[in-house]
Amino acid sequence: MSDQQVDNSKRRFLLLATSGAGAVAVGSVAIPFVASFLPSERAKAAGAPVEVDISKVELGQKINVEWRGKPVWVVKRTPEMIANLAKNDPILVDPKSESSDQPEYCRNEGRSRKPDIWVAVGVCTHLGCSPTFRPELAPADLGPEWRGGFYCPCHGSKFDLAGRVLKNVPAPINLVIPPYKFLSDSTIIVGDDK
Repeated sequence: MSDQQVDNSKRRFLLLATSGAGAVAVGSVAIPFVASFLPSERAKAAGAPVEVDISKVELGQKINVEWRGKPVWVVKRTPEMIANLAKNDPILVDPKSESSDQPEYCRNEGRSRKPDIWVAVGVCTHLGCSPTFRPELAPADLGPEWRGGFYCPCHGSKFDLAGRVLKNVPAPINLVIPPYKFLSDSTIIVGDDK
């Protein structure tokens, strides 16, 4: 056998074996790297829908739940609270909620799926403070037009019991209504409306 003759089958085998080993090495490095860009289980849980039992919420009461790291309010409005919503229209910035953030099914006077149950993200649309629940009628410190709602003590923004912002306050738009649905008369899911 001369020096000029080469066994090409061995050369091909070594080339394929080396290429295969290199591909496995690149894959073993790339998979964890790419996986690091995916959200963690904790992050997925933080954005997951939240099931809320509303069976023990009394008329006129507000409960708080957390969804996506934000407070979400659930209020069981009384018939009087519901009746007062229409009286607020002249003192509201956006009474029909045309420039507000809410699902289509909440584009109504009560900004809710059912008149008595109201759900909203409890964060002021001015600077992100959390307003206080002030359901009582006309406390002297909130003015004669006050018919109950939410008051942000940080800068004085006021919202009615449908989360609609009153005129002449710093907040520019109504409170945000998250997606939600009723599983039953006593249970809602916040964060999912499909």
